[in-house]
Amino acid sequence: MLEPAITSELIESHGLNSSEYDLLLEIIGRNPTFTELGIFSAMWNEHCSYKSSKKWLRLLPTKGKNVICGPGENAGIVDIGDNQAVVFKMESHNHPSYIEPHQGAATGVGGILRDVFTMGARPIAAMNALSFGEINHPRTKGLVHGVVEGIGSYGNSFGVPTVGGEIRFNKSYNGNCLVNAFAAGLVDHNMIFYSAASGVGMPVVYLGAKTGRDGVGGATMASAEFDDTIEEKRPTVQVGDPFTEKRLLEACLELMKTDAVVSIQDMGAAGLTCSAVEMGDKGNLGIKLNLDLVPTREKNMTAYEMMLSESQERMLMVLKPEKEEQSRAIFEKWDLDFAIIGETIPEDLFIIEHNGEIKAQVPLKALSGNSPEYDRSWKEPPKVKPLKVIKSFSPLEGLLSLISSPNYCCKKWVYQQYDSQVMADTVITPGTGSGMVRVHGTNKSLAFTADVTPRYVKADPLEGGKQAVAEAFRNLCAVGAKPI
Repeated sequence: MLEPAITSELIESHGLNSSEYDLLLEIIGRNPTFTELGIFSAMWNEHCSYKSSKKWLRLLPTKGKNVICGPGENAGIVDIGDNQAVVFKMESHNHPSYIEPHQGAATGVGGILRDVFTMGARPIAAMNALSFGEINHPRTKGLVHGVVEGIGSYGNSFGVPTVGGEIRFNKSYNGNCLVNAFAAGLVDHNMIFYSAASGVGMPVVYLGAKTGRDGVGGATMASAEFDDTIEEKRPTVQVGDPFTEKRLLEACLELMKTDAVVSIQDMGAAGLTCSAVEMGDKGNLGIKLNLDLVPTREKNMTAYEMMLSESQERMLMVLKPEKEEQSRAIFEKWDLDFAIIGETIPEDLFIIEHNGEIKAQVPLKALSGNSPEYDRSWKEPPKVKPLKVIKSFSPLEGLLSLISSPNYCCKKWVYQQYDSQVMADTVITPGTGSGMVRVHGTNKSLAFTADVTPRYVKADPLEGGKQAVAEAFRNLCAVGAKPI
């Protein structure tokens, strides 16, 4: 297939500005191929590189006596004693959920679950934090219905209890909803897995579902602003299958018990590109892939499409060579694809072959560790105007106003759509400030909460941020939990 010419319009459509494209040219010393342009676009967008926020994210406290793994891996890990740890992560899926509410929210749940079991943990709890526009806004009803249904359908089918969360309505979200998904899992200390590749000439293995054209360019879409072409972005939203994800969970956990796994990474944003680059970057190795070996469910897929597809329920793994047949048998038992599609190499290169041609050959480190970083200009938020004088009202009128508000009324109509009892370890179900699950087979329990007051943050970001932490802290203390 003839690849398109690299024009200024094509570069702009990939979310790269002129200085970033100049840096790309400096790094590779020539004009990029179409596939290379797509790879740089995927790895250098806001969603994957945090190029505008990592300056500030580095300021967050990430160390503590219980912290086993902080930021930089698929999920965080905190020690809970007795050689056990809790693995957890919260992540947004805002743009996809606004474009296609059901699948956007469902794949947000699927992605966060994979982040947890990629680390070797079995998921034991899920939550979500949702923000929508005004209830009378023309898009709100459809968004709420689709997002809640998507979260419930994926989590319920996968078999993880949704034990808490929050939902709010405000005109600030009329233009885009916020959909944050959380998952937590349990793992023994000696069964934690990381993503850094190690060893030269080690097989790189594709695991899980087949690759299709769904979600191509999804990470770049998630980094862009919306305009009148929003409906054209619908094909960039991934499509999830919770039953395949459940099989992938069981196959991965079974494989992890065999001492076959060197490193493992889920294929989330930017799919095969991001997972391979992150494994190589963290292990100071290069990666060479042959896309002829990638399991696909659609005909005539190009290298560009395969590298940027965000088809769900897929993993990438570096495997011990002597364990190949044993590993293959496990995945075939679970009716999942298992294909050796490449190898680790000593050079700092990311090499992509397809149909006997080199479709991409670029320095791997430049895609991840050396991606652009910005110190954006900023200004103090405007001072909050004094509240208007509140008219006198009776206590009954005040009570009725509160309980009829969509932000303060009972949210049972939402959380009853989520299975909170599956796995039979839920101690506190949704409806209070925190959810709680037992650590099966022990006398311990884990409590989880998600809380923030956006109007406080808007009025004073510093104090609002403090208040969010304090409120979450209080929610946990209120159910007898010790924040860790």
